[in-house]
This record gives sequence, structure tokens and C-alpha cells, in this order.
Amino acid sequence: MLHDEGALRAEPRPGGAVAASCEGVVKIYWSETGEVQALKGVDAAFEDGVVTALVGPSGSGKSSLLRILACVDPPTAGQVMIGGEDVSSLGRSKRRRVRRDRIGYVFQRPSDNLVPYLTVEQHMALSARLRGREDRNEIFDLLRVLGLDERTDHRPGQMSGGEQQRLAFAAAVVGRPPLVLADEPTAELDGVNGRALMERVKVLAGQGSAFVIATHDQVVMDLADRILHLRHGHLEAETAFEEEGVGRRALAVIDASGRMQLPPEALRLFPGRRAVITVEDGEVRVTPP
Repeated sequence: MLHDEGALRAEPRPGGAVAASCEGVVKIYWSETGEVQALKGVDAAFEDGVVTALVGPSGSGKSSLLRILACVDPPTAGQVMIGGEDVSSLGRSKRRRVRRDRIGYVFQRPSDNLVPYLTVEQHMALSARLRGREDRNEIFDLLRVLGLDERTDHRPGQMSGGEQQRLAFAAAVVGRPPLVLADEPTAELDGVNGRALMERVKVLAGQGSAFVIATHDQVVMDLADRILHLRHGHLEAETAFEEEGVGRRALAVIDASGRMQLPPEALRLFPGRRAVITVEDGEVRVTPP
């Protein structure tokens, strides 16, 4: 069965427009040794102005989900919406059009995002032209927000790794695409530069785009508005700020049959895979026998 009906649905926060969404997304890869089910019925919605950290161990499905959201790969099953358009069954050329017009992407290595012989200003002009939104005021506003307004005539080789990644994000958001994706953007940066980058990403998100960042970096998780936890291709849990804006809360999965997925640290308390469930005063307690 391709779609796990019990998968957690990651809901947008109330009041925000949905920039991108997945419903029942499955991804299967075929190899000589058989099939690998990388995603097993993922439901998620990504809202304008919200930074979502996508986390999980290697093999959890983060990269597969990012590639599907980026319109690089189609899903094997399920529906994907980007900017109000169903992209699930689009051919390669149409996916390329959506990617160009509606999606910004930042790779892990700063140098992979940039052209060595172009200046900062030329990078921004090229990205804006490709997206069909050549607005010099927007370009220089973005560079100012990212602290690059004094570096407009510099090439990537004249910039630090942190500055290169800031330029990559500026180029990704110019023209205000509804969705911006990033794959481990702080992995090559030290803690100080990683935090500085993410603080500026939060400012960029305030301009309207939805950000989805695959990461192992605690700095990114700390500054994200919510965290989606993937494990073995399933959406295992969601961690988000309380509506009051104070603290975070973690939501575990309860599927259609009433089954709940426990995080690894909780699962270790149940080596025999048996639990005592007590319902009292509107609360449910799950304890080892």
C-alpha cells in the first residue's frame, strides 16, 4: 500500500496562505536490488512567511522531499501544490518552468550556488531576469538586509563563506517566489556565521516566502518557526511555537487506527514493545509495564 493513511499532517498556522503543500506523497526508487520507499505518504503544508526546519537521520527522506518540492523529481504517488498549481504530474520542461518562476533553491556548499566570474550585483540581476522581475530597488533592498550592499562589485572568491551563502539566499528570494528551499545551508559555516545567516533568513521570511530548510544544525532548529521530523520516510512529529509565541510544543503522530509513533528517546523505555495505557481526567498516560 503506497499511502500510509496514518501519516501526520503538518498543518499551516492559522491565518497564513499556503505557499506549497504535499498530500499523501510517496517516493519509490528502483535499483538492481529492488525498490526503496524513501517517502511513505507525507502530508505537509508550508505557509507564507514561515521558516520550517526539515530534520531526521540519514535515510529519513529529507533529500527526497526537498527534491520533490523543488520540482526536480516527481512523486511516485500523491499530490504536490506549488503556488496554487498542481505539479505532481507535470513533465520535465513544465517542472523547470515552475522551478524558475516560483522556487528559490540554496545548496549546501556556498560555491555551488554562485558563478565565479559574476559580481554580487550581476548575480542578483541575472536571478531577477530569469524570474522575470528586474527591480533594482528590490535588489538593493535585499542586499542591504543581508549586509552585502557594500560588496556589490565583489566576486565570490573575494567573499567569505557566510557572505557567499547570504548572496545565495538573496538570489533565491529576488522576485519573491512563494517557496524557498535550502539543503544544509549552514553545514560549511561556523556557529557564528551560521547564526548570522539564519537571523537574516528570518528577516527575509518576513517578506512573504515560505522557507523549508533541510538541516542537522541545532542553530537552524532553534531559529526556525517549526520543525518537521522525518524518520524512515514518515512524518514522525512536528515541533512548533505555541500560538502565544512562548516556548515550543511537540506533536506526536496518532494514525487513523489510534497508533502513535514514539520518538527514539521514548521508545527506549519500552524494550519489550508493550505499554500500560491509563485514561484519567481527560489525559492519557503511556508507561512501561
